[in-house]
Formats: sequence, structure tokens, C-alpha cells
Amino acid sequence: MPAAPTIQGSVSIDINKCKGCELCIPACPAGVLRMTPEFNAKGYHYVELFDGCTGCEMCYLICPDYVFEVYRRPQERKRSTRHSA
Repeated sequence: MPAAPTIQGSVSIDINKCKGCELCIPACPAGVLRMTPEFNAKGYHYVELFDGCTGCEMCYLICPDYVFEVYRRPQERKRSTRHSA
């Protein structure tokens, strides 16, 4: 039976729309969102993404300012090189 593909994802963040509400941070099951110490053009701290995004869309769904765009692509698992007898 072939292994089910895993999902690898990413998001793009419109940092100038972000108002720093931080709702997305606890909503992210992968824990890959954090606030930056920098400010955007409106004077707010904004969210940044670290490695490990799965593309689950939780940040997109909870954000009141629509700063996220989610991208997902299946990634096939490596097949075992062992052969059964």
C-alpha cells in the first residue's frame, strides 16, 4: 500500500495590513508564527513565519485583516528500499 502524502505548506504575509492582534499565533498548531520587534508602515508590530508550516489555514481563518495567503503542496514520503521476501 503506498504511503499517504504529507502536506507541506507556506503562507505569504502582507505585513502592512497586519495590526498586531496576535490572534494567529495561538491558532497555529505548528507554532511557526511569532511577532517581530519591527514595525510596519502603520506602526504595528507584525507577524512573521518560521519553518514548519503545514498549510492548515488556521491563520487565514482567524485573521480579521486578511493578511495571510496560504499555499499547500503534497510531498510524497520516501519509499522504503527494503523488499519483502
